[in-house]
Formats: sequence, structure tokens, C-alpha cells
Amino acid sequence: MARPADTSQPAPTPRHIVAVAVTDGAPIFELAVPCEVFGIDRADIVDPWYELRLCAAEPGPLRTSAGLGIPTPYGLDDLVEADTVVVAACPRAVQVAPPPELVTAVRKAHELGRRIVSICSGAYVLAAAGLLSDRRATTHWMNAADFAFRFPEVDLDPTALYVEDGSILTSAGTGAAIDLCLHLVRQDHGAAVANEVARRMVVPPHREGGQTQYAKLPVRPRTGGGEGLAPVLQWARERLHEPLTVAGLAAVAHMSERTFARRFRDALGTTPLQWILQERVRLAQELLETTDEPVESVARRTGFGTAPNLRHHFRRLTSVSPQTYRQVFRSRSMPPGAPRSAPHSAPWE
Repeated sequence: MARPADTSQPAPTPRHIVAVAVTDGAPIFELAVPCEVFGIDRADIVDPWYELRLCAAEPGPLRTSAGLGIPTPYGLDDLVEADTVVVAACPRAVQVAPPPELVTAVRKAHELGRRIVSICSGAYVLAAAGLLSDRRATTHWMNAADFAFRFPEVDLDPTALYVEDGSILTSAGTGAAIDLCLHLVRQDHGAAVANEVARRMVVPPHREGGQTQYAKLPVRPRTGGGEGLAPVLQWARERLHEPLTVAGLAAVAHMSERTFARRFRDALGTTPLQWILQERVRLAQELLETTDEPVESVARRTGFGTAPNLRHHFRRLTSVSPQTYRQVFRSRSMPPGAPRSAPHSAPWE
């Protein structure tokens, strides 16, 4: 006898759970960013989207630094079981003496293989748990000296917007929380999805440079030097398929080559040519995710000219080949029928 057809449906993909450890007196913005990125249902982009859980890291009621009450229906047991654990920025009292239960929970989550993330001063909790020993990490530049003194075993990089060291990620202060959270989305679902979330938040999906462009350094502080670069960056992003030179960019900026290169490095923390290379690779990522164009066509559209040239630079910056990247992220980008934006619909793409 013929066997009956299998009409069972595949099991639905489970939601990726992001748990945020909330302490009393938490700064509003740093707490709001993961809520904005992971807590809003964006199933029209990726289904299923994340599930956000606010977990009380100490007995309540808990309030933000401005006195707003924070409902925390979850506890530290839920934090440990999440896929991604986020320790948001915390007040000074928590920095110098983190709740022992929170430290234990974060350490246990790491032992279970969870992805561990800190935002701004949340790095103090990770360091207290011993997770940052002999690892590279960052925190807000204003806390850098104090953090380095308290945790000399940590390889602190006070210039980075965020740092990824294995399954542990740390970010600088305030706005860098956006950079890190979008990086997590990009890591999970690809550049096209992260770009779409950034569009809806009306922020750039990726910022170049580091904290040094914002920090007030105690010695030899940098002057601004970045005035007038935004139009040049937009001009270059719209012409990535064309030959671009420092001389050409300097001419658009109405500066000498030397002055332009100096101001560019001061503002973005990198050279003009390195920035162009990164932008071209980023555009190639989006084209690989959202189109079926062959690698040769992607190479021409991104200014690399030839497929071997694209493969060389793409692998150097992403550690994988264009074909591998497409295979990994093509299925994770926007579902069929979802609205897609053209690659240049926003000036920062």
C-alpha cells in the first residue's frame, strides 16, 4: 500500500530571546536602545523577530535615573536562559559594587554559551564576573581611567565604539549602544535587515571611527576638523562604482589633499581610501543579500572592477568569500513580498 503523504508542517522557528538586565537608576537612553531595536515587532522584515525580556537585576521597584518606573516581569533565572544577555548601563553604585546575584547570573549565562553584551558602564558587571579578563573591551571614555584602574587584567580600548571578542561584546556610551545593537542585528540577519532597522530609526546603520572623535581627552585634545565632510561622504557613497581618489574627494571638499586627509582622519579615525574600501564592501554585502546579480556584476557596481578584486578585499574585511556570504545571509534577508529599498535609497548605505 502507498504510504500517506506527510502533511505535517515544519516546526516554527523559535524567537531569539534578548534579555536585558535592569538595575535601579539605569540611564534612560542606554536602556531604551535595546528596547527599540529588539522590543518592537518587526516581523514584516524578519519573521520571527526577537523577543525582548526585561529582567530585574535587583529587588524592585526599579526606576530609571529620571524616576520613571520600569516594569520587569522577568528575573535573573530568565536572564540566564536567554540567547543574548544584555547588561545595560548602570549607575555608579552598581558599577563599583554590582549585585552579587547579577554577577553570578552573567557568569552562568556565559558558561552556558550565551552571547553576552554590555552597554556603556555595563562593562563593569562583565568585568566583575571575570568575563573580560585578557579580553579586549571598551566602555564610555569618561569611565576609561577608572575602569582600567579597577580591572587591569582587561585589554581596554577606550577609543572603540564597540568591541567584539568572541561571544562577548561591549560598547561605549549612549549613541554607541545603537551601533552595537545594529551590529547584533547585522550579525544575526545580515546587512540588509540592519539597514532597514536603521532607516526606521533614522540613524546610520554603521558609523566609522571611534570615541576619539567625541571624547574630551585630557592631553592634546583634538579639534573638530570634521566640518563639511558629510556632503563629501554622501557624494562618494553615490559614486562608489566610479574611480575615487583622495585628490578628487579633497576637490569636492574644497580643501588641499593634505588638509582633507588630516581632517578626515580626525573626524572618522581612518584614511579616506580605507573608508572607501569599507563602504564598497558594505554595498557589496547588501547587493549579495538583496539581488541575484553575479559576483562580476556586483564587483562593477561597487567599484572593485573585477570579481577577483572583489573577492580579495571582501574576504580580507569579512573573513568569508562573497559566495559564502550570499549563501549565509540570502535566506536571512527580507522575506518574499517584503518591501525592499534600492541600494542607494539612503545616503549612508
